Amino acid sequence: MMKTNIKSLLFAAMMMMGLAQLTNAQGFDPEYVKVTNERARKIVDNMDISDIQKADKVTDYIAKQYRNLSLIHDERDKQIDAAKEMYDGKKEEKKINKAEKKANKSMAKLHKKYLAQLSSELTAEQVDQVKDGMTYGVAPNTYKVYQEMLPDLTQEQKDKIWNWLAEAREHAMDAGSSHAKHAWFGKYKGKITNYLSDLGYDLKQAEKDMFERQKAANNQ
Repeated sequence: MMKTNIKSLLFAAMMMMGLAQLTNAQGFDPEYVKVTNERARKIVDNMDISDIQKADKVTDYIAKQYRNLSLIHDERDKQIDAAKEMYDGKKEEKKINKAEKKANKSMAKLHKKYLAQLSSELTAEQVDQVKDGMTYGVAPNTYKVYQEMLPDLTQEQKDKIWNWLAEAREHAMDAGSSHAKHAWFGKYKGKITNYLSDLGYDLKQAEKDMFERQKAANNQ
């Protein structure tokens, strides 16, 4: 009983230290601010925004979103590390799940606010450009490959594939690393693979056929 109480007190102390560090981190390293600003500017530079003031405002929204997400990711990771250090078994799992749930709730709230900010300045198409910029263009590029690989897809089937990719993109926007972003798309591509396989498509053969078509077109 005493051991459990000590662990609980130590865990609480580590959380307080983490929160204090998080508060201090809100000033952000100037180099990190520069990186997020440059990342945001690169996205906006690839968009057709003629109004310089609007472009600057959107750049600021994107850069701040990256930084706000990093605060949530850092706090979550500190709580998870503390849980692994102080507990084991079901107690550790419970603490980790709690940290992840809290982070997901915060990200969902931030995500909604961010999209509202973008929508106040941009068209729906431009908002999609921002989303693609934050996720390396994986959604539209993957969608294009599916259409090239399976040219006989119906519009209903194509819509279903796109909706999954768009949903993956929403999650990937909030992920904290390239690996985590691609992991979200990997998860949804698995759903698409199962869906197409159930429809009778042989994706390996379809991919081989696509490469053959591309090769033949290049040789013409």
